[in-house]
Amino acid sequence: MLPSYLLAQLTPTAADPRPVLFTVAGPTAVGKTALCVQLAQQFQTEIVSADSRQFFRELSIGTAKPTPAEMQGVAHHFIDSHSIGEDYSAGRFATDCLALLTELFQKHPLVILTGGSGLYVQAVTDGLDELPSVPPEVRALLHAELAAHGLSHLVAELAETDPVAHARIDQQNPQRVVRALEITRATGQPFSSFHTAGPPAENPLFRNVKVALTREREALYQRINLRVEHMLAAGLVDEVRAVLPYRHHHALQTVGYQEIFGYLDGNYDWTEAVRLLQRNTRRYAKRQLTWLRRDAAYQWVELGGGAVKDNR
Repeated sequence: MLPSYLLAQLTPTAADPRPVLFTVAGPTAVGKTALCVQLAQQFQTEIVSADSRQFFRELSIGTAKPTPAEMQGVAHHFIDSHSIGEDYSAGRFATDCLALLTELFQKHPLVILTGGSGLYVQAVTDGLDELPSVPPEVRALLHAELAAHGLSHLVAELAETDPVAHARIDQQNPQRVVRALEITRATGQPFSSFHTAGPPAENPLFRNVKVALTREREALYQRINLRVEHMLAAGLVDEVRAVLPYRHHHALQTVGYQEIFGYLDGNYDWTEAVRLLQRNTRRYAKRQLTWLRRDAAYQWVELGGGAVKDNR
């Protein structure tokens, strides 16, 4: 459970009667689902998922989607809300999520937002920069280059055309790299030039309270390795086979699916596939932590020991 001083922040006050959007973030396998369900039961509220892959009905095992048993009767929104055949961006999610929150706050003074997709969480809590539209042919060309030459080719272009964006974004995330390059190619201006400076404006709809969960590194890595074993035992390979026709969808350009694609393509054997799954999931967790540490609004809680860490 959270420290008492954090729990005290979750109730509207006379000085600030706005309802509270409680964001629970953290790396994969840290224990977000269990904690959020426990809190939702305590506060008799609902959970909104901001996981960019758990939206899709076809992706369950590889996304560690919570099962009905794990949900324990707590309402979860944006789980299985879309099909993998649909494109669903952070901007669209923010629009839909804010509309939902307007309804939920009529019933609950507190709503929980959780997920490991930092951009989707940020889109709801702080908003996104206004970006120009991109002609579909620019996006199609970039995806063709990604398939033909690999991600490193596009990362090199980003480093040359926009060093600021190259330093900021997750260079192992094809969706982020392609997004940055498509803006640059379409406008002739660096993607980073469209980012606004300064803190986000205060949201009149709700008050933000943000918590980032962590664990001692070896404990987190053990949980990750065990999760991978459970995913494989639950039928991850069959799930990946079922979505092979969509393998170029951005939701599948990620850990948990790319490694199995490589195994099915015959690029390596089963032992290597498992090793890559575990290694790449650990690396993904490190990138998630790096993203979260850039936002000073997060209050850090280490699970397992109960110690509260600062954001430095």
